[in-house]
Amino acid sequence: MLKKVLVANRGEIAVRIIRACRELGVASVAVYSDADEEAMHVRLADEAVRIGPPKAQKSYLNVEAIVAAARETGADAVHPGYGFLAENAGFAATCSKAGLAFVGPSAETIEKMGDKSAARRIAREAGVPIVPGTIGNATPAEALEKAEEIGFPIMVKAAAGGGGRGIRVVESAGELEEAVRAASREATAAFGRARCTWRSSWRTPATSRCR
Repeated sequence: MLKKVLVANRGEIAVRIIRACRELGVASVAVYSDADEEAMHVRLADEAVRIGPPKAQKSYLNVEAIVAAARETGADAVHPGYGFLAENAGFAATCSKAGLAFVGPSAETIEKMGDKSAARRIAREAGVPIVPGTIGNATPAEALEKAEEIGFPIMVKAAAGGGGRGIRVVESAGELEEAVRAASREATAAFGRARCTWRSSWRTPATSRCR
């Protein structure tokens, strides 16, 4: 049974995990950036550790700072929540090497399925039906050609992470370039990885992928 869990996230998801820990009789550790010092998850946790400035790359995406916080507080596990480092295989592996239980899939599983392009390829190889589209990475020109072949609208989505970040619906070819740039910027800020996938919108089975 785990005794103390460090929650490597913020906001609602961190609050949920901390409350679940309390119900299970497990101590919790919150981490926070300077911008979240007074946040609810910080106030609810049994302990809290500052991990950096407001920018996510220097705090919630800072693997070394998070692992150091876990060691400092004597946590025996890390729960990544969703988004940020939740689908980062390197983070899961680093936690394991540090003797910390990672609450989630193994690094190997994340490596295979955490990237939406890789997951699509694996599904096809396993004979799982997938919607039309390119497999793997495509240049913007290749992706546009495929999107026009299948039909708009399509969805641009970050290949890594989750939580609704890095998603844009594209209604026409003219919107494509800016949508990819916007999704990439948001993905970089949220997950530290800019690569996007092109997936179906709710109105069409069209799917394409780009870098």
